[in-house]
Amino acid sequence: MSDANAARRVPDAQGEWTTVITPRAGWFGLDLAELWRYRDLVVLFVRRDFVSQYKQTVLGPAWFVIQPLLLTVVYAVIFGGVAGLSTDGLPRLPFYLCGVVVWRYFAECLTRTSNTFVANTAIFGKVWFPRLAVPVSVTISALFSFLLQFGFLLAFLGWYAWRGELPLPGPAAPLTLFLVPVMACLGVGLGLVVCSLTVRYRDLRFLVSFGVQLFMYATPIIYPLSALLERWRGIAALNPMAVVVEAFRVAWLGSGTFDWNMLAVAVGISVAVLFCGLALFGRVEKTFMDTV
Repeated sequence: MSDANAARRVPDAQGEWTTVITPRAGWFGLDLAELWRYRDLVVLFVRRDFVSQYKQTVLGPAWFVIQPLLLTVVYAVIFGGVAGLSTDGLPRLPFYLCGVVVWRYFAECLTRTSNTFVANTAIFGKVWFPRLAVPVSVTISALFSFLLQFGFLLAFLGWYAWRGELPLPGPAAPLTLFLVPVMACLGVGLGLVVCSLTVRYRDLRFLVSFGVQLFMYATPIIYPLSALLERWRGIAALNPMAVVVEAFRVAWLGSGTFDWNMLAVAVGISVAVLFCGLALFGRVEKTFMDTV
Protein backbone atom coordinates (compact mmCIF):
# COMPACT_ATOMS: atom_id res chain seq x y z
CA MET A 1 0.00 0.00 0.00
CA SER A 2 1.35 3.42 -0.90
CA ASP A 3 2.31 5.74 1.87
CA ALA A 4 -0.08 8.63 2.42
CA ASN A 5 0.16 12.06 3.85
CA ALA A 6 -3.39 13.18 4.60
CA ALA A 7 -6.08 11.90 6.93
CA ARG A 8 -9.74 12.74 7.50
CA ARG A 9 -12.58 11.21 9.49
CA VAL A 10 -15.92 10.37 7.86
CA PRO A 11 -19.07 8.74 9.32
CA ASP A 12 -20.34 5.48 7.83
CA ALA A 13 -23.97 4.40 7.43
CA GLN A 14 -24.16 3.33 11.08
CA GLY A 15 -22.89 6.67 12.29
CA GLU A 16 -19.49 5.33 13.29
CA TRP A 17 -16.40 7.35 12.42
CA THR A 18 -13.70 5.95 10.19
CA THR A 19 -10.30 7.48 9.47
CA VAL A 20 -9.63 7.70 5.74
CA ILE A 21 -6.04 8.31 4.64
CA THR A 22 -5.50 9.71 1.15
CA PRO A 23 -2.57 11.38 -0.63
CA ARG A 24 -2.73 15.03 -1.51
CA ALA A 25 -2.19 16.19 -5.06
CA GLY A 26 0.49 18.61 -6.15
CA TRP A 27 4.04 19.28 -5.10
CA PHE A 28 3.26 21.19 -1.91
CA GLY A 29 0.88 18.77 -0.22
CA LEU A 30 2.03 19.91 3.23
CA ASP A 31 -0.39 20.85 5.98
CA LEU A 32 1.31 22.85 8.72
CA ALA A 33 -1.89 22.90 10.78
CA GLU A 34 -1.87 19.13 10.75
CA LEU A 35 1.78 19.12 11.81
CA TRP A 36 0.85 21.39 14.72
CA ARG A 37 -1.82 18.90 15.82
CA TYR A 38 0.94 16.31 16.07
CA ARG A 39 3.21 18.58 18.11
CA ASP A 40 3.19 16.12 21.03
CA LEU A 41 4.72 13.52 18.72
CA VAL A 42 7.36 16.03 17.63
CA VAL A 43 8.21 16.66 21.29
CA LEU A 44 8.47 12.89 21.84
CA PHE A 45 10.84 12.54 18.89
CA VAL A 46 12.95 15.45 20.15
CA ARG A 47 13.24 13.90 23.59
CA ARG A 48 14.11 10.51 22.09
CA ASP A 49 16.82 11.97 19.84
CA PHE A 50 18.32 14.17 22.54
CA VAL A 51 18.37 11.54 25.29
CA SER A 52 19.50 8.59 23.16
CA GLN A 53 22.56 10.33 21.69
CA TYR A 54 24.85 9.71 24.64
CA LYS A 55 22.82 7.19 26.61
CA GLN A 56 24.92 4.64 28.53
CA THR A 57 28.10 6.67 28.03
CA VAL A 58 30.42 7.50 30.91
CA LEU A 59 30.61 11.24 30.27
CA GLY A 60 27.03 11.61 29.02
CA PRO A 61 25.98 15.14 27.95
CA ALA A 62 29.55 16.36 28.49
CA TRP A 63 30.22 15.06 24.98
CA PHE A 64 28.19 17.96 23.62
CA VAL A 65 31.09 20.18 24.71
CA ILE A 66 34.00 17.74 24.43
CA GLN A 67 33.45 16.96 20.73
CA PRO A 68 33.67 20.53 19.38
CA LEU A 69 36.51 21.32 21.78
CA LEU A 70 38.59 18.34 20.59
CA LEU A 71 37.90 19.24 16.97
CA THR A 72 38.94 22.82 17.68
CA VAL A 73 42.25 21.70 19.18
CA VAL A 74 42.93 19.46 16.16
CA TYR A 75 42.22 22.32 13.76
CA ALA A 76 44.38 24.71 15.78
CA VAL A 77 47.32 22.30 15.71
CA ILE A 78 47.06 21.15 12.09
CA PHE A 79 45.73 24.17 10.21
CA GLY A 80 46.92 26.91 12.53
CA GLY A 81 50.22 25.48 13.72
CA VAL A 82 51.46 23.13 10.99
CA ALA A 83 49.83 24.66 7.90
CA GLY A 84 50.08 28.21 9.25
CA LEU A 85 46.69 29.34 7.91
CA SER A 86 45.64 32.88 8.81
CA THR A 87 43.06 33.50 11.52
CA ASP A 88 42.64 37.22 10.78
CA GLY A 89 44.84 38.09 13.75
CA LEU A 90 42.49 36.34 16.18
CA PRO A 91 43.56 33.76 18.79
CA ARG A 92 43.39 30.33 17.17
CA LEU A 93 41.15 28.50 19.62
CA PRO A 94 38.29 31.06 19.64
CA PHE A 95 38.56 31.42 15.85
CA TYR A 96 38.21 27.70 15.18
CA LEU A 97 35.71 27.02 17.96
CA CYS A 98 33.32 29.64 16.61
CA GLY A 99 33.39 28.03 13.17
CA VAL A 100 33.09 24.50 14.53
CA VAL A 101 30.04 25.24 16.70
CA VAL A 102 28.22 26.95 13.83
CA TRP A 103 29.11 24.24 11.33
CA ARG A 104 28.09 21.35 13.55
CA TYR A 105 24.50 22.61 13.80
CA PHE A 106 24.18 22.92 10.03
CA ALA A 107 25.86 19.56 9.39
CA GLU A 108 23.69 17.76 11.94
CA CYS A 109 20.49 19.17 10.41
CA LEU A 110 21.64 18.09 6.95
CA THR A 111 22.95 14.60 7.70
CA ARG A 112 20.16 13.49 10.02
CA THR A 113 17.39 14.91 7.81
CA SER A 114 18.90 13.22 4.75
CA ASN A 115 18.31 9.85 6.44
CA THR A 116 14.64 10.47 7.26
CA PHE A 117 12.99 7.93 4.95
CA VAL A 118 15.58 5.15 5.17
CA ALA A 119 16.04 5.32 8.96
CA ASN A 120 12.31 5.43 9.72
CA THR A 121 10.98 2.93 7.18
CA ALA A 122 9.76 0.53 9.88
CA ILE A 123 7.67 3.06 11.77
CA PHE A 124 6.43 4.77 8.59
CA GLY A 125 5.11 1.43 7.36
CA LYS A 126 3.12 0.74 10.53
CA VAL A 127 1.50 4.01 11.58
CA TRP A 128 0.50 7.22 9.87
CA PHE A 129 1.56 10.67 11.03
CA PRO A 130 2.87 13.75 9.19
CA ARG A 131 6.23 12.64 7.84
CA LEU A 132 7.55 16.17 8.18
CA ALA A 133 7.42 15.66 11.95
CA VAL A 134 10.72 13.76 11.75
CA PRO A 135 12.78 16.52 10.04
CA VAL A 136 11.21 19.10 12.36
CA SER A 137 12.16 17.06 15.42
CA VAL A 138 15.70 16.65 14.07
CA THR A 139 16.03 20.42 13.67
CA ILE A 140 14.80 21.08 17.21
CA SER A 141 16.95 18.41 18.89
CA ALA A 142 19.98 19.67 16.94
CA LEU A 143 19.11 23.17 18.16
CA PHE A 144 19.34 22.03 21.78
CA SER A 145 22.81 20.63 21.09
CA PHE A 146 23.77 23.89 19.39
CA LEU A 147 22.55 25.97 22.34
CA LEU A 148 24.67 23.92 24.76
CA GLN A 149 27.73 24.30 22.56
CA PHE A 150 27.02 27.97 21.94
CA GLY A 151 26.78 28.55 25.69
CA PHE A 152 30.19 26.93 26.08
CA LEU A 153 31.50 29.13 23.25
CA LEU A 154 30.27 32.28 25.02
CA ALA A 155 31.98 31.21 28.26
CA PHE A 156 35.16 30.47 26.30
CA LEU A 157 35.06 33.87 24.57
CA GLY A 158 34.31 35.56 27.90
CA TRP A 159 37.50 34.12 29.35
CA TYR A 160 39.53 35.42 26.41
CA ALA A 161 37.85 38.84 26.70
CA TRP A 162 38.64 38.94 30.43
CA ARG A 163 42.28 38.32 29.55
CA GLY A 164 42.14 41.19 27.05
CA GLU A 165 42.79 38.97 24.00
CA LEU A 166 39.36 39.55 22.46
CA PRO A 167 37.00 42.55 22.37
CA LEU A 168 33.61 42.42 24.03
CA PRO A 169 30.72 41.48 21.71
CA GLY A 170 29.56 44.45 19.66
CA PRO A 171 26.12 45.63 18.53
CA ALA A 172 26.06 42.89 15.87
CA ALA A 173 25.67 40.16 18.53
CA PRO A 174 21.82 40.07 18.32
CA LEU A 175 22.25 39.15 14.65
CA THR A 176 22.87 35.63 15.93
CA LEU A 177 19.12 35.19 16.49
CA PHE A 178 18.58 35.70 12.77
CA LEU A 179 21.48 33.54 11.61
CA VAL A 180 20.30 30.36 13.33
CA PRO A 181 17.09 30.07 11.24
CA VAL A 182 19.16 30.67 8.10
CA MET A 183 21.37 27.70 9.01
CA ALA A 184 18.32 25.57 9.79
CA CYS A 185 16.63 26.43 6.48
CA LEU A 186 19.71 25.53 4.46
CA GLY A 187 20.56 22.36 6.40
CA VAL A 188 17.01 21.00 6.47
CA GLY A 189 16.38 22.02 2.85
CA LEU A 190 19.47 20.19 1.59
CA GLY A 191 18.65 17.24 3.84
CA LEU A 192 15.11 17.00 2.42
CA VAL A 193 16.46 17.08 -1.14
CA VAL A 194 18.94 14.31 -0.38
CA CYS A 195 16.48 12.12 1.53
CA SER A 196 13.93 12.45 -1.28
CA LEU A 197 16.49 11.41 -3.89
CA THR A 198 17.86 8.63 -1.67
CA VAL A 199 14.53 6.80 -1.89
CA ARG A 200 15.36 5.97 -5.51
CA TYR A 201 19.14 6.41 -5.56
CA ARG A 202 20.50 4.64 -2.48
CA ASP A 203 24.11 5.40 -3.43
CA LEU A 204 23.59 8.96 -2.23
CA ARG A 205 23.65 7.71 1.37
CA PHE A 206 27.34 6.94 1.03
CA LEU A 207 28.12 10.33 -0.48
CA VAL A 208 26.43 12.48 2.16
CA SER A 209 29.23 12.44 4.73
CA PHE A 210 31.84 13.01 2.01
CA GLY A 211 29.80 15.86 0.55
CA VAL A 212 29.39 17.51 3.95
CA GLN A 213 33.13 17.28 4.59
CA LEU A 214 33.89 18.74 1.16
CA PHE A 215 31.37 21.52 1.73
CA MET A 216 33.09 22.36 5.02
CA TYR A 217 36.36 23.03 3.21
CA ALA A 218 34.46 25.32 0.83
CA THR A 219 33.25 27.25 3.90
CA PRO A 220 35.58 29.51 5.94
CA ILE A 221 35.74 27.24 8.99
CA ILE A 222 39.49 26.68 9.05
CA TYR A 223 40.37 29.95 7.33
CA PRO A 224 38.87 33.47 7.16
CA LEU A 225 37.09 34.69 4.02
CA SER A 226 39.70 37.45 3.77
CA ALA A 227 42.38 34.80 3.13
CA LEU A 228 40.89 34.09 -0.31
CA LEU A 229 41.97 35.99 -3.38
CA GLU A 230 39.66 38.87 -4.26
CA ARG A 231 38.29 37.13 -7.36
CA TRP A 232 37.25 34.10 -5.30
CA ARG A 233 35.52 35.94 -2.47
CA GLY A 234 32.45 36.79 -4.52
CA ILE A 235 32.04 33.13 -5.46
CA ALA A 236 32.59 31.99 -1.88
CA ALA A 237 29.98 34.50 -0.69
CA LEU A 238 27.36 32.59 -2.71
CA ASN A 239 27.75 29.85 -0.11
CA PRO A 240 25.21 30.82 2.58
CA MET A 241 27.22 29.07 5.28
CA ALA A 242 30.28 31.17 4.43
CA VAL A 243 28.22 34.29 5.11
CA VAL A 244 26.78 32.85 8.32
CA VAL A 245 30.18 31.83 9.71
CA GLU A 246 31.71 35.21 8.90
CA ALA A 247 28.71 36.98 10.45
CA PHE A 248 29.12 34.96 13.64
CA ARG A 249 32.77 35.94 13.84
CA VAL A 250 31.97 39.60 13.25
CA ALA A 251 29.31 39.46 15.99
CA TRP A 252 31.32 37.62 18.64
CA LEU A 253 34.99 37.98 17.71
CA GLY A 254 34.91 41.47 16.24
CA SER A 255 36.61 40.41 13.00
CA GLY A 256 35.40 39.06 9.66
CA THR A 257 34.09 39.89 6.20
CA PHE A 258 30.40 40.75 6.14
CA ASP A 259 27.86 43.07 4.55
CA TRP A 260 24.08 43.11 4.34
CA ASN A 261 23.97 42.33 0.63
CA MET A 262 25.83 39.09 1.28
CA LEU A 263 23.35 38.21 4.02
CA ALA A 264 20.36 38.98 1.76
CA VAL A 265 21.72 36.61 -0.90
CA ALA A 266 22.38 33.94 1.74
CA VAL A 267 18.82 34.21 3.06
CA GLY A 268 17.37 34.03 -0.45
CA ILE A 269 19.38 30.94 -1.36
CA SER A 270 18.57 29.21 1.96
CA VAL A 271 14.83 29.83 1.62
CA ALA A 272 14.88 28.67 -2.01
CA VAL A 273 16.68 25.46 -1.03
CA LEU A 274 14.15 24.85 1.76
CA PHE A 275 11.20 25.26 -0.62
CA CYS A 276 12.83 22.91 -3.14
CA GLY A 277 13.35 20.38 -0.37
CA LEU A 278 9.76 20.67 0.84
CA ALA A 279 8.48 20.28 -2.73
CA LEU A 280 10.50 17.11 -3.31
CA PHE A 281 9.65 15.75 0.12
CA GLY A 282 5.93 16.37 -0.41
CA ARG A 283 6.12 14.61 -3.76
CA VAL A 284 8.09 11.57 -2.63
CA GLU A 285 6.36 10.91 0.70
CA LYS A 286 3.17 9.84 -1.11
CA THR A 287 4.73 6.76 -2.66
CA PHE A 288 8.06 6.13 -0.95
CA MET A 289 6.78 3.01 0.88
CA ASP A 290 6.43 1.33 -2.54
CA THR A 291 10.10 2.04 -3.26
CA VAL A 292 12.07 1.44 -0.05
